[in-house]
Amino acid sequence: MNPINPKKLINSKWTAIQPRNKEKHFIITEVDYDELGIVTSCIIEAVISKREANIDWKELKNSDYWKQGWV
Repeated sequence: MNPINPKKLINSKWTAIQPRNKEKHFIITEVDYDELGIVTSCIIEAVISKREANIDWKELKNSDYWKQGWV
């Protein structure tokens, strides 16, 4: 399980354990919070293709799919 602080998500780097479409390295480019400071949306971008996708930030905690940093 990857420890994640939701306030430090923006610009954090991630490596997909099982890359798809040759996309392995990602960066969090946008995070929105509600008035209570809870994450409402999170955008992840593939470094090479620049493809963006909305992701549930809690999925990043699963170390079977994601590693923190670029490995």
